[in-house]
Amino acid sequence: MEQINRNRLFIASCFALITTAFAFAIRAGIMNDLVKDFKLTDTQLGWISFMGAFGFPIATLVGGPLYNSLGPKRLGNIALLCHFLGITFSILSQSFWPLFFSTFFVSFGNGMVEAAYNPLISSMYSDNKATMLNKFHVWFPGGIAIGSIIALFLTNLGGTWQMKIAVMYIPMIVYAYLFYGQTFPKTQNELGEASTKSNIQAILSSPLYWFMLVCMALTATTELGTQSWVERILGNSGAQPLVVLFLVTGLMAIGRYFAGHVIHRLNITGVLFISAIIACISIGLMSSASGGIVYLYAVLFALGVCYFWPNMISFIAVYQPKTGALGMSLIGGVGMVGLAIFQPIIGGWLDVERAKALANNIPAEAAELAAGQATLDNIAIFPAILIVAFGILFFYRKKLESYKL
Repeated sequence: MEQINRNRLFIASCFALITTAFAFAIRAGIMNDLVKDFKLTDTQLGWISFMGAFGFPIATLVGGPLYNSLGPKRLGNIALLCHFLGITFSILSQSFWPLFFSTFFVSFGNGMVEAAYNPLISSMYSDNKATMLNKFHVWFPGGIAIGSIIALFLTNLGGTWQMKIAVMYIPMIVYAYLFYGQTFPKTQNELGEASTKSNIQAILSSPLYWFMLVCMALTATTELGTQSWVERILGNSGAQPLVVLFLVTGLMAIGRYFAGHVIHRLNITGVLFISAIIACISIGLMSSASGGIVYLYAVLFALGVCYFWPNMISFIAVYQPKTGALGMSLIGGVGMVGLAIFQPIIGGWLDVERAKALANNIPAEAAELAAGQATLDNIAIFPAILIVAFGILFFYRKKLESYKL
């Protein structure tokens, strides 16, 4: 039997996640270009962003139940095909609707990456799940940081938005090469440890799992809702939005890389609770800031949202192990459902607040700033709710050990 090369599979998984991250970074960096070229309103832009998130949960809802039967290799091949189709047809788009649907393909590929490689890494590193899942998810903010710098560089060179999207081909080709010809570990179903049916039963019988699904929708919107709209929200704050995005995601990547030490000291629930507090404070501060101070508050925001996504996945892997690959896929999918739902809502908030400011005879640039700040105020509601939710989890953290499903 061929030996499994864990390091190569892990690195390939990271490049697949970098492709996903580039999709978020580059879309955030071309929003103003799309408004100009396609004459879009922010609400229409919100629907493009909706499709950029909506395909993700569809993929996880499909890929999660199929993981045990198809395995990570076949799901990864689906991700690769969708990434190729989505990137290619996005570049060729000439109007709103082709861009709308091609964005879905990219998003569906992103979801398949999560459905395939979260459980793959969890099974390869069963004795160190939380640390390795955090190291895997280093490359989401890390990829966004790299992608945002590339987008800024191309902008300064006068590059088109199509050129920026084409950059996504690079990590896609790398992960395709690294996965090619590799042997993958067997699934729980193949090992006789569990089945999709038993995963579903575990999910349906766990109130804690359903509680975490609701929290996941809020954590994802807090983190990615703010980042997705950074250019439109902070475009007139006096700070360079893509620099803010690079700063935030770069710090998040560093934080996730060293997550093992933090988790060991605070427990997963403590990390989530403190993160919610910091995220709420930082978004509130950014909602009234302008100029250079925005960069300082962005650092605080990075510390707040840094551990949300990987530790929500890790919580399920550690405290709800019988939910299996389906449990990890489903919670990631619900996070993106929440984000997708709020994309057009956030765009609508910007349109409404801008209209209010202009109706009060506020100059156009000042109206843009006021609209962005008011929108951040609305987004701050999400981490405020999470403070209460994760506070409850932290208070009852010792009982969670005996509640493992």
